[in-house]
Amino acid sequence: MSGAGSRTLWPEFVALAAIWGASFLFMRIAVPEFGAAAMMWLRCTIGALTLTPLLLVAGGLRGLRELGGRAIVIGLVNSALPFLLLGFSARVLPAGVLAVLNATAPFWAAIVAVLWLRDRLSAGQVAGLALGFAGVVVLVSGMPGAPGTAVASLRDAPLAAVVLALLATLSYGIAANYTRRRLADVDPRVNAVGSQWAAAAWLLAPGVLTWPERWPGPAAWFALVVLGVLCTGLAYLLFFRLIRGLGPARAITVTYLIPAFGMLWGWLFLAERITPGMLAGAAIIVAGTVLTARSGRRPVVAAESGPDR
Repeated sequence: MSGAGSRTLWPEFVALAAIWGASFLFMRIAVPEFGAAAMMWLRCTIGALTLTPLLLVAGGLRGLRELGGRAIVIGLVNSALPFLLLGFSARVLPAGVLAVLNATAPFWAAIVAVLWLRDRLSAGQVAGLALGFAGVVVLVSGMPGAPGTAVASLRDAPLAAVVLALLATLSYGIAANYTRRRLADVDPRVNAVGSQWAAAAWLLAPGVLTWPERWPGPAAWFALVVLGVLCTGLAYLLFFRLIRGLGPARAITVTYLIPAFGMLWGWLFLAERITPGMLAGAAIIVAGTVLTARSGRRPVVAAESGPDR
């Protein structure tokens, strides 16, 4: 970021990273009582309800109609599916771990771009991919499990929890390339509202069918409402402001700060340990992400879809 205009956006930039980093904290609080499907269905619904009036005031209803069937696709791959997978992972994995694994999305976006859009990877991108996945190995090996679960160490955790989190970021990578190919002409605000309503529709049946028998407590409801209003709804407003003020390529670099805040909030509020291995793995992953994103001819993550977590 450079220039006076960019400098004035630093508070919003850091605030957005802190908000999206906190989404993993609120997931960890809400998922034990709601379950993954019900939690994410309500998250998408609350996020859509938060954003829709703002879009109507801006006169974006016509754009929402024009989005049409594309909302069904982007709602699935950019919200419903990855949210659900992360929700299941949050039952076992600490918030900080989820935040760091989430940073692998640009790697998948680069790989999907090669396989689907026939992009070519530069030497720097290949090095970044290798570095990032090495960081995942460092992160996962010997890391403490999430407090309040039966998992004392990730060595004892079902491998499925890590795999599901990585599949979620693969879905984000697919969404980024779909956005680049099919939604480049769509207002990001329209994309956000349409995708959240579509995601809520995708998750309606699973959410209702798996509704918990015991009514969730106040803390779980608070975490869920904050997750929907702040982390899914209002965070987009900050992201749109960054896009307008910094451009998509710079705005997307907010992704690099999210793991740090994810670990910080987990440590402060959930008593999650931050080990040297976590810090090393996080640093390697972020370095690989930066190298992957900056070595190509264009950003490998489409800013219009946003790193909404």
